[in-house]
Amino acid sequence: QVQLVESGGGLVQPGGSMRLSCVMTGDALDYYAIGWFRQAPGQGREVVLCITRGSEVTHYEDSVKDRFTISRDSGTAYLQMNSLKPEDTGIYYCAARRPYLCTDDQSLYRHWGPGTQVTVSS
Repeated sequence: QVQLVESGGGLVQPGGSMRLSCVMTGDALDYYAIGWFRQAPGQGREVVLCITRGSEVTHYEDSVKDRFTISRDSGTAYLQMNSLKPEDTGIYYCAARRPYLCTDDQSLYRHWGPGTQVTVSS
């Protein structure tokens, strides 16, 4: 059974940084495109960034450009978040899909992690 697990969330002050990790069990994460999604309080889940198997990156959310970076290495996917703002608060999910191309269609991501809470507050 394939499972994804996120880690690295928590409380951070505005302007701070945080790195989220996503690991897969039951299969090799390297075979999948990995998307990072977030759900702000009271809002729907949205795709933020995605990285293909070949490490091509697609940005879907303009508000995080130049602040968030997605990467992958040795079976783990990362979301590096810098200059965090209160509006970045939410639950962050990683998701995996095959074939290995990115998409903003959430229904095409087969495997999802349970999510990790990120709170940006002073």
